[in-house]
Amino acid sequence: MQNYQPNDNFLNDKIILVTGATDGIGKEVALEYAKYGATVVLLSRDTRKLEKVYDEIEALGYPQPALLPVNLQDNNPETYQRVADVIEEEFGRLDGLLHNAGDLGLLSPYEHFDDETWFRVMQINVNAPFLLTKYCIPLLKKSQSSSLVFTSSGVGRQGRAYWGAYAASKFANEGMMQTLADELENSVIRVNSINPGATRTKMRANAYPGEDPETLPAPKDLLPAYLWLMDSASKETNGQALNARDFIQQS
Repeated sequence: MQNYQPNDNFLNDKIILVTGATDGIGKEVALEYAKYGATVVLLSRDTRKLEKVYDEIEALGYPQPALLPVNLQDNNPETYQRVADVIEEEFGRLDGLLHNAGDLGLLSPYEHFDDETWFRVMQINVNAPFLLTKYCIPLLKKSQSSSLVFTSSGVGRQGRAYWGAYAASKFANEGMMQTLADELENSVIRVNSINPGATRTKMRANAYPGEDPETLPAPKDLLPAYLWLMDSASKETNGQALNARDFIQQS
């Protein structure tokens, strides 16, 4: 995996939906997908930031993206059905869906965990990906070969004290990935999870305020893993819990 090198324009004519596409890893991945030829559907709650990423992609001469201002705290299934309807009307299919958006919540013992924060984290990290996936599966099935990717975490594979709702939500993401991979094994859809690992993002800074961010990989360093997951090179990979750092080139 460390030797993976994408071909130029390998994402030409691909339609890829990226949630949380306005900051951190999501923004860098969206820009990179567009660089390699994809039409990226940018989803975020912040319209101003969406427009900024949109303008950046257009200024670089990449394929014109699409904007979907959606607040993932919305638990109305009709909201997610409308997202799928809009994509179907505009593009007719999806070739990739990256569930990147996430909410850290807070680090706290279960005994003292704030109820409202728990419900919010579960809505954004679990319920929203479930609903979006449910309504987008028919679109992913219309592709010749499509990739569905859940964002995981180290604490979603081995629980750690005080990670509360976030850890539980990432275990749920892994469970959804495994279940869907098994259900869709004989379809055109492959389903995997990706653990970015410790990365220089705002979420990481909030979790570890005393940490020196310069000691961590930047979101751009993780791009090979995200490209590979949308490449035909990963066509036979299904139901796998992957680590983005495994794709980083060693100097």
